[in-house]
Amino acid sequence: MFTGKKVAVIGGGKMGGILVSGMISRNILAAKNITVADIDSSRLDELRASLNVQTTSDNKKAVKEADIILLAVKPQNFPETLKEISGLSVKTKLFISIAAGVTTDEIEKLLTKTPRVLRVMPNVNALAGEGAAAVSRGHFAKKEDVQYALAILQAVGLAVEVDEKLMDVVTGLSGSGPAYCFLMIEALTDAGVHMGLTRNLAEKLAAQTMLGSARLCLEGKLHPAQLKNMVTSPGGTTAAGLKVLEEGKIRATLMAAVEAATNRARELAGNK
Repeated sequence: MFTGKKVAVIGGGKMGGILVSGMISRNILAAKNITVADIDSSRLDELRASLNVQTTSDNKKAVKEADIILLAVKPQNFPETLKEISGLSVKTKLFISIAAGVTTDEIEKLLTKTPRVLRVMPNVNALAGEGAAAVSRGHFAKKEDVQYALAILQAVGLAVEVDEKLMDVVTGLSGSGPAYCFLMIEALTDAGVHMGLTRNLAEKLAAQTMLGSARLCLEGKLHPAQLKNMVTSPGGTTAAGLKVLEEGKIRATLMAAVEAATNRARELAGNK
């Protein structure tokens, strides 16, 4: 689907670099057809050396020559960046934004002339090729446009399409979610150390346990509750541990964390 297409990445930061690397490693696009634009010349040198992509400090040049533009600049730099490129035949191009909290409405207004815009919410787990991301369409984006964004995001994990009104929920769940998982891994590790394991061994066991459990869920053959029951024997060790977790209201606490993060995302969007 990317045959004959050229991609420009505006902003060569961590997430932009991860997505570029994923596209190249999964053979979605050849490095020669990807241009990264950034004001940091040392970062461009690094990307050019490691990924063999085209680089430039000129946003206009990158956008002019591209079919798909990945907007990976910081939210506070969006207005200035979009005004700079707004006159460059935006109707013929697809814009994919990974800026947290910036709506498609805002992007469309800044670009003008009914641009095709997609909004994406990736997460930090893309660093390990296990990201969880969501895509939503603006007013003028076509259904087939979503497939381009999904393909790019699926190069570094899982990606789904959602209505934009649910993007704050995605932020609260999968955007902030890695922090909840890291906290649980840290707690399990500390418990293992407390009970006699070395920290290195405890951390490996805790992280692999989290990873393996997630893979079983993603296989989709059994509901998480069924998987939990498979591990829980009557009167056994797991049942004893689960009783403590339930007494500590782990379910309610995790649900409240997602709700709080979602509400904060909504507040931040409203405060812009």
